[in-house]
Amino acid sequence: MNNFLSPSEIASSTVEVGVAKVRLGIGKLLVLGFMAGAFIAVGGLVDIRVTAGIPATFGTLKLFIGAAVFPVGLILCVIAGAELLTGNMMVLPLALHSKRIAGVKLIYNWVWVTIGNFIGSLFVAYVFGYMAKLLTAAPWSTATIALASDKVHLSYLATIASGIGCNWLVGLAVWMAIGAKDIIGKIFAVWFPIMTFVAVGFQHVVANMFFIPAAIFVHGPISWGTAFTELSAAFIGNAIGGWVFVAAVYWFVYLKSENAEKSVESVSV
Repeated sequence: MNNFLSPSEIASSTVEVGVAKVRLGIGKLLVLGFMAGAFIAVGGLVDIRVTAGIPATFGTLKLFIGAAVFPVGLILCVIAGAELLTGNMMVLPLALHSKRIAGVKLIYNWVWVTIGNFIGSLFVAYVFGYMAKLLTAAPWSTATIALASDKVHLSYLATIASGIGCNWLVGLAVWMAIGAKDIIGKIFAVWFPIMTFVAVGFQHVVANMFFIPAAIFVHGPISWGTAFTELSAAFIGNAIGGWVFVAAVYWFVYLKSENAEKSVESVSV
């Protein structure tokens, strides 16, 4: 017996996941969104705590070490259960293209999940990063400010482009995790793509909901206006990456003809 689904089976299963997600009420979306934002923020927190003190002489190995620990956030989302915006940017469009959900339901989910993710990210940044003083002293404060500064100094277009690459990989991580039937398979399905996007340096809107506010809380020279500008660009890029490069592609390959056949059958009946 296989421990994973075929790509066509993953497509069908993902549609059902999307249908289940839009049935959640606002309260559950906010709570599960909070959890996802906090989980991703914890991944960012451990990244900084582990790598900030590593000498520059380690070169790109330092970057790889941070990328290796960051995936804990999405692993927690997938296995423990949470509503992550960037994952939903792949799952819900697939259900939409399959005509199983309405566009207004997609927007409804994204809005409330975004709010929940932002609150959860801020909670970890402020309570753990600032109040618990995990990021307030050097070298962690220095690393936090440097990382956030690099993000906000990217041009708007560059951030969108980077966001596309990011959620292409995150969407694939969620896609493969849905296809895995056991916990070990889900962990490996998530770890490799997420490690890759972090090592490359792509922009993830929910991760940046932690990194940039954390830098502001430790007195980095970044304004909230600048922060929201960067987040809006990452949001757009992530939406394109998850929707166009994962959901639309696999809908076209595995589900489009199936939907057409069902439509013909319904007409003939």
